[in-house]
Amino acid sequence: MADEFRQLLEATLRHLEALKEHGARFVPVSPQTLEALARPPALATSAQPAPQVSTPPMPIAPPPRQPRADTMTTPRPVDPVPSRTATPKAKALSELRERALACTRCPNLVKFRTQVVFGVGNPDAELMFVGEAPGADEDAQGEPFVGRAGQLLTKIIETMGLSRDRVYIGNILKCRPDMPASEPGNRKPTPEEMQTCIPWLLDQIEIIRPKVMVALGATAMEGLLGGKPAISHLRGRWHEFKGIPLMPTFHPSYVLRGNDIHKKRQVWEDMLQVMEKLGRPISAKQRNYFLKGGS
Repeated sequence: MADEFRQLLEATLRHLEALKEHGARFVPVSPQTLEALARPPALATSAQPAPQVSTPPMPIAPPPRQPRADTMTTPRPVDPVPSRTATPKAKALSELRERALACTRCPNLVKFRTQVVFGVGNPDAELMFVGEAPGADEDAQGEPFVGRAGQLLTKIIETMGLSRDRVYIGNILKCRPDMPASEPGNRKPTPEEMQTCIPWLLDQIEIIRPKVMVALGATAMEGLLGGKPAISHLRGRWHEFKGIPLMPTFHPSYVLRGNDIHKKRQVWEDMLQVMEKLGRPISAKQRNYFLKGGS
């Protein structure tokens, strides 16, 4: 009898394991069956029926619980995930930057520089500013126009109703020109240095293809168009560079040196022409900057 009970118990366990594998979480068992299962084998008699274990139907997943009417709200729309895919221009500029950072074409500049100052701004910018070369502040931070002249340029850009992240700013030279340790300040790039470095800027311009360019100072104009231009004779008149309208103007550092209100107005007149070329609205207040009686 004990062997029969053990076989029955083993069969029951196998049946329960099978039910468990099929997703069953409980099995209804009567009190009489539990009592019979708990009874030692020696006490079981032939008159006692074998414990019956009812096989429940396979459980059916309950329907989703519905919220009460007083707690239902309109589902909040999920904000779309911003695309992290870079634009073709951004990708091309990033690849160009990686190559420029490793440039060693000018051994004297490589030895002197802290880092390459590639350029900064919007790859899809309509407006591009071109300076001459990084100074000490730019060499330290790796970004063009961040010193006093850069602060003035930023103010000009913002007064135009733009921001630095909507334009693009680059230089003819990507490295700070080397200076003797005993001499402060910055020096002008040599024609050879500009000729060696200009391909990086040309590639930037080709990628960005801005609608308008601004050359900041005579050195920038020399690097772009060649010759020895006098910026006072060139500014205020439109030129062209590879099919792109080009407006020369004074370098911000030149304006800062003299703090001449007349020079500031001339630079602003040049920027008004740039705004008109870009089709940007110009307020009466903007037109009157640096004029007698104006803002």
